[in-house]
Amino acid sequence: MNEHSWTFHIGPLYFDGTVTIMTFLTVAIVFALIYWASRDLQLKPKGKQNVLEWFVDFAGNVVKDNLPEKEVRNFQFITFSLFSFLLVANNIGLVTKIVVGNETNLWKSPTADPVITLTLALIVVLMASFMGVKRFGFKAYVANYGKPMKFLAVMNILEEFTNLLTLGLRLYGNIYAGELLLSLIASVGNSHGILTLPLAIPLEILWTAFSVFISCIQAFIFVTLMNVYMSHKIVEEH
Repeated sequence: MNEHSWTFHIGPLYFDGTVTIMTFLTVAIVFALIYWASRDLQLKPKGKQNVLEWFVDFAGNVVKDNLPEKEVRNFQFITFSLFSFLLVANNIGLVTKIVVGNETNLWKSPTADPVITLTLALIVVLMASFMGVKRFGFKAYVANYGKPMKFLAVMNILEEFTNLLTLGLRLYGNIYAGELLLSLIASVGNSHGILTLPLAIPLEILWTAFSVFISCIQAFIFVTLMNVYMSHKIVEEH
């Protein structure tokens, strides 16, 4: 099994076409679902509006659990947006699989690519740092790296890079491993024809269900850690 993404280039720059298309498709799905669920809002919500409001409240509770309540309005929307994106992005690769030509994969979860997950992690780290500078000023923000003792500044700076790597690679590893094992089960099912189908089909269903569970948990962990990192930057220690 030697699958690779479809690529294209603009001048000397090469792009992963599969990941690019799947990322735009994920954004389109999230936008369409939210747009559909937010039409004809009622004072007494029901059906699709109930589901939408539950997700919004869920995002607010994630913020509330990690930041002061006064910050909920500031970070509820970004938490809701990122959580919605990750829910779809983590699971979209489980829907189907399209492989053409010489093992070119045209359908995968965007978050099964380390570039996407590390980019999301970088956005979180930079946003947290930006909010810290905005809240306390650049001089006070930089001085915080030397607390509680100045010689720990190097370790505190190094922690920023480890946070970036662990946040991005944890998400990538879980999503990539889930899709890889699904592909392996499918290839085993096809290797010996009808003889292996009775074993392969139940395994595929069970692993898909487990992968959906893990994908949702990883979306929750990612937005929770985003708010934890934010609290470290904007909540003044006493």
